[in-house]
Amino acid sequence: MTYDEEVELRAAIPALRLAIVSGTTRVTYDGKTVEYRSISEMRAALRFAEDTLAGPDAVSRRPSFATTRFSRGL
Repeated sequence: MTYDEEVELRAAIPALRLAIVSGTTRVTYDGKTVEYRSISEMRAALRFAEDTLAGPDAVSRRPSFATTRFSRGL
């Protein structure tokens, strides 16, 4: 990742968080405006930005959850 890409991601994260909380799909940061189609698309962009800045091991450090089902076979 280049320095400029990192700077852009760091600027986008708080702008994305604020827009998600406020319920708007338009984000403006560093003189750029991005219009997202949905809040879920914005959450995916935020997750991508955070994971990219955290490095390649970030996904493996995220907590995972598993559900186990048991049956007596009755």
